[in-house]
Amino acid sequence: MGHGHDHDHSVDAAAGNDVPEALDLSIPDSELSPSDNSRRKFLRGAGLLGAGAAAASVFARPGAAAAAGLPHTHDSAGGGFDQGGFSWLAGDHHIHTQYSSDAQYRVLDQAAHGRAYGLDWLVITDHGSATHAKIGVDKVNPDIVKTRSELRDLLTFQGLEWNIPGAEHATVFVHPGKNEVDVLKRFENAYDGSLLPATNTVAQNEALAIEGIRFLGEQVRQRKVEGALFLANHPARRGIDSPHEIRNWRDADPTVAIGFEGAPGHQAAGIPAPNGRGGARGYYDNNPSAASFAGYPLESYRTWGGFDWMTATVGGLWDSLLAEGKAWWITVNSDSHVVYLDQSDRGPNSNFDANGRYNDPVYTGKTLTTAGDFWPGYYGRTNVGSRSFSYRSVMDGLRAGRVWVDHGRLIKSLDARVRQTGDRRPHTGTPLGGVLQVKRGTSTELTLDLELQDTPNWATFIPKLKRVDVIVGTVTGPVTDRDGYTTPNTRVVKSYEIDKSDGRVSLNFDLGRLDKPFYVRVRGTDGNRTQPGLMGAAIDPYGPKLDVAGDADPWADLWFYTNPIWVLPR
Repeated sequence: MGHGHDHDHSVDAAAGNDVPEALDLSIPDSELSPSDNSRRKFLRGAGLLGAGAAAASVFARPGAAAAAGLPHTHDSAGGGFDQGGFSWLAGDHHIHTQYSSDAQYRVLDQAAHGRAYGLDWLVITDHGSATHAKIGVDKVNPDIVKTRSELRDLLTFQGLEWNIPGAEHATVFVHPGKNEVDVLKRFENAYDGSLLPATNTVAQNEALAIEGIRFLGEQVRQRKVEGALFLANHPARRGIDSPHEIRNWRDADPTVAIGFEGAPGHQAAGIPAPNGRGGARGYYDNNPSAASFAGYPLESYRTWGGFDWMTATVGGLWDSLLAEGKAWWITVNSDSHVVYLDQSDRGPNSNFDANGRYNDPVYTGKTLTTAGDFWPGYYGRTNVGSRSFSYRSVMDGLRAGRVWVDHGRLIKSLDARVRQTGDRRPHTGTPLGGVLQVKRGTSTELTLDLELQDTPNWATFIPKLKRVDVIVGTVTGPVTDRDGYTTPNTRVVKSYEIDKSDGRVSLNFDLGRLDKPFYVRVRGTDGNRTQPGLMGAAIDPYGPKLDVAGDADPWADLWFYTNPIWVLPR
């Protein structure tokens, strides 16, 4: 792992000093200067000022943004910059153990494998259920505490996989501490969808999901736990996470609900038979049901280059959220239950319903070719820019969106920043997840430093990065249709062909003179499988290809994605 030094310049932003008058709604329009009045009119016309805007938009004033856990706002005039390096800590937030009814491994088994495969942090997320709600959270905690003691160079969080009322699943986890079990247990018993009356209406379920997220935020504000995070899992798998629900989760508490899986786990499920299960990557082998959002296309029920349709489609649902100015991040993980090519099984004489767990796994000598999962860290990595090796720093990095993800260890490292054109100071600029504020008309540029892979991955080959795409979208403000899932102003603006096979690659892209707010994000690929994106070749000429169920070798199609950086007028 490439670990940088700790370097915290967030004090100025958090203090909320020198708030631009145009953003301070306590100052009447009549008392503003002509330039500030013009700026306020622009922001108001875009729907980016007013009730609720500060809580859910990157246009929140710096002090409010920091207080809400939104990305720090960086002003080109100085102050509030994240200058200097981060420790990039690889992790996995979606892992199951013998305390899940469809899994089998001990906490220590999953954690030790994750550490061996290069992870710095992980989250244990056993399924919420009637059985789990009674005894699971309590019973797994000693195993997690023991793992923390035995594997001190691995950060092991306790969480659970929430059955979101009326929707899919989500990772929910909290900062370790004396109340972690109590908070998770009260949350699960009050808000898990598996425990709610079957007679609940759609509206009742959606309201309870919002209440659950707010409950978690309240536990932090009451200092029961130092932090709590929510990440929606496999969001397009069954089509039941509607666009308005995703927006509602985000707006319920942006310090808690921070994003969704850009790519699901279960990536081994597409390995062709007889060597593998011969199914669909991510178990994305569904069709619309009565509970599905009717607006989603059939293509949304499959993965694209191993990634969820919501993330893989340039100009699609993820971009529609970013174009609103919503800080909404992507991750990847293993969703590890039962591992491909493992040779173990659940312990004999297990009684899960009575005990809330299976007995410890036993060696069988029979190779599991039909299992769909990899060990944590074996295939997917969520790389978090952290200020130190600590639970709090990982949670802060996730909340701030300092995250890039990859499959199959496509690259070794990545540093992306946006800065004023020509600024050549080391580590200068706004990192992933951040907001750069500059005067209108100022020229900015994207700098991207990549370290190419020179070490074999766990499939024993060295991946080759072939292409890097720069994706830019205009920020247009809140939508009137909360079930909208496209934005017409996002596209691939530049593709770089990579002809080196090792060493470092540094790319600079001129973003032009700022005339309207925008964001930029980056992706890269080995180039093995591409096709025009669903929004058309003019938007995305060489995007990921639709995965074919039964013939989807995950190692033959590798991608990395970054979270966005915003550039706004000040």
